[in-house]
Amino acid sequence: MKTMIKLLFVSLLILISSCKSETKNDAVTASEDTVQEATSSEKQGQAFLKDDEAKPTVLHIAIGSKDHTTLVAAVQAAELENALVNAGPLMVFAPTNAAFDALPEGTVENLLKPENKDQLAFILKHHVTPGNYSKDFLKKFKTLGQASNENVTVEVKGDDVYVGGAKILGSVPAGNGIVHVVDKVILPEN
Repeated sequence: MKTMIKLLFVSLLILISSCKSETKNDAVTASEDTVQEATSSEKQGQAFLKDDEAKPTVLHIAIGSKDHTTLVAAVQAAELENALVNAGPLMVFAPTNAAFDALPEGTVENLLKPENKDQLAFILKHHVTPGNYSKDFLKKFKTLGQASNENVTVEVKGDDVYVGGAKILGSVPAGNGIVHVVDKVILPEN
């Protein structure tokens, strides 16, 4: 919204100054360049648009959860925010902070380093499946194809459903799919 106001203001200045001398036009052009530089340094894409009316996306559900701060930090470090706001439908198996804490010491810190961005992105994609299936519907599957291009097994133990060895603790419908909260980080085999 602020960007739109700035652009409107710059356009108004250009219109007003077009009736004046060329010196004033140069000032407006410099001002327009400054506005353009300021907006280009901001993160761009659907993930960064504000929308108070639509149902939250899988990304926004994770952002709003105090139990998923590590997952959100990982998604940001891997720069996957825009992928998680796509139309979908997407099923995200969202490990809790406790699930990340259960990894060997230093694992998360190492993955969050910029030089490990591709490996981190691969692991995170291993938590995403196309579709929008409830926990009960997932009981019909033996495997799921993940966005990492690898498969994970689906196991049913009583009323519990495990995906890639991670137990589904709860589910939250999203505007572009569903978030299944899981108790483990689902690590790819490769």
